[in-house]
This record gives sequence, C-alpha cells and structure tokens, in this order.
Amino acid sequence: MKKIGFLSFGHWSDHPAYKTRTAGDTLLQSIDLAVAAEEIGLDGAYFRVHHFAAQLASPFPLLSAIGAKTSSIEIGTGVIDMRYENPLYMVEDAGAADLISGGRLQLGISRGSPEQVIDGWRYFGYEPAEGETDADMGRRKALQFLDKLKGIGFAQPNPYPMFPNPPGLLRLEPHSEGLRERIWWGAASNATAIWAAENGMHLQSSTLKFDESGKPFHIQQAEQIRLYKEAWKKAGHPREPRVSVSRSVFPLITDQDRYFFGQETKGVDKIGFIENDKRAIFGKSYAGEPDQLIRELAQDEAIQEADTLLLTIPNTLGVDYNIHILSSVLKHVAPGLGWR
Repeated sequence: MKKIGFLSFGHWSDHPAYKTRTAGDTLLQSIDLAVAAEEIGLDGAYFRVHHFAAQLASPFPLLSAIGAKTSSIEIGTGVIDMRYENPLYMVEDAGAADLISGGRLQLGISRGSPEQVIDGWRYFGYEPAEGETDADMGRRKALQFLDKLKGIGFAQPNPYPMFPNPPGLLRLEPHSEGLRERIWWGAASNATAIWAAENGMHLQSSTLKFDESGKPFHIQQAEQIRLYKEAWKKAGHPREPRVSVSRSVFPLITDQDRYFFGQETKGVDKIGFIENDKRAIFGKSYAGEPDQLIRELAQDEAIQEADTLLLTIPNTLGVDYNIHILSSVLKHVAPGLGWR
C-alpha cells in the first residue's frame, strides 16, 4: 500500500489552450481539484511554491481553504523555499492552516532552488549572515521554524499587557500540536537527505536530484532514500520516517490522452544544470498503456523505497482532465503494482 497524491505547480497564462488563464482561475481550481481528488480516494493534495512567477506562491491561504472544504485528504507543499520566509510568521500561518484542516498539513520545505529573479529573497528583506551562503540561510531558517513549532515559550511577556498572560515565557499562537512531526525536507543531494533525517524531518525527493554517481535517476534516488533511512535510524527518532517521490505518470486510456502524452511513451532521464556548478539528473516521464506502465514502474527502485507517490499534474488542462488522469492511475495502474 502506498499513499498517492498529486503535486501541482499551479501555472496560469492567458493562453487559448489553458483552462487557467488567471491567478484566480488557478487558486479556485486548485481548491476544486483537491475536493475532487478526495472524492476519488486520493491521499494527498500538494502544491509547489514559486515567487516572481505566474505560479502559486503564497500557500497558506490556499491550504486553509482546502482544509475547510475537505475532511480526510492530506494537504501540503512541495516545497516552500525557506530563503524567502520569516520563520516565526510562518509558524503562525502553518499553525492556523493545520488547525483549520484538523491536523492534515504535511508541509514540505527546502533551502530553495533557482528562481525567476536574481537573489529574489533580497527583495523580501533577507540577507545571508556574514560567512553564510543563501543555502545556509535557508537551512538556518528551517531549523528556527522547526524549533518554534514545538510550542515552547521563548518570549518575555510584557508586565503591563493588554490582555492577561499565562505564567512564564510566551510561545507563538496558534499552536498546533503535532505539526512539528509533519514537516518534510525537499532534498536534492544525498548529504541534505541525511541532514533532514538527523533533524527529524520526513523526506521529499522530486523528479530531479544532483547527479552524484552517473547512475540512472531512479537508482540514485533509491540510494538517497536508503541513506536517509539509515541516518534516521542512527539518530534514534521515536517515530517512523516517511518518504515521498514525485513522478509524471500518464496512462493512455483515451484518444485525448494519446494526443497530449503519446509522444512521451519512450521517456528517458535527462541531464542538465539547475545551478552553474551543479550537474543534475531529471527523471523520465512515464506514459503508456496501463500494462506498460505497470511493468516500467515496477522497475523503479526509488518508488519501491518510498511510502508516498506524488503525481505531477498538468494543472493548466483543468480540473476534469486532471481528475481523469488521477482516476486512471488509481483504477488501471495502482492495483497492478499492489499500491491499492
């Protein structure tokens, strides 16, 4: 059994082929998609966060709205770039969203990836400390976020407050018990996967990672996951870790499916650079008849190592078509792999 969710990048554009012409279209359709995904039995609704782009950027209003309109589906991010965040304000936003959802938030964070503008976090008022890189800053903020999520008082109360204070130091409110244990780290390297385990975060591994061995993508990702699990065990955390991997999976059931994705039936891994000095490997897309997908996905070592699969979706094609894709995976592919 695996948990299966979707991951949306939340694109929009005033393009005649798009169902999402505006930001409002994307936000409202994201809510509708999560509601419909819950109805067909999907386990998770996750959203990417990008700044300075025609994509979803501020996750907490969206997650709160979804939480208020659903009852069982996990809701989360994959991922929030911590370089742009105020960790304390984020604790308040995340706590509120989690309480609205009844404790269903699964929040993916990371040190960040290349964005649309140069050093975009500077426009948000943030600078690395002396001797820090921007990646160091992102990880430092992540640790501060994790610490304040514990709900332990740290702020000195005003002796003459507007309202009476409880005794002792004050914590951020609203506090959502258990949210600290539902934070995930998006890792692009083996080293940061190990760091995530040491700090008690679940692991999100996407459709790309730094190329650290020249092996096929799914093998490198599986090795990353095994290193993460070993580090988690060594750290002695009392709870079980979770691991998600992202994949593009398109069962070809209808003529429309074949029109959109038929050219991807022989997908292969790709090599590129997401940073000047970082060679990355991008995992292939899976498209084909259900029997073909079952055979190919059964050979994907990283999926075997993960407990959660996030299906990346073409959100610009609209709610109905994306639910068709997700339903096709649940009905025609997942049972053949023992996922359902």
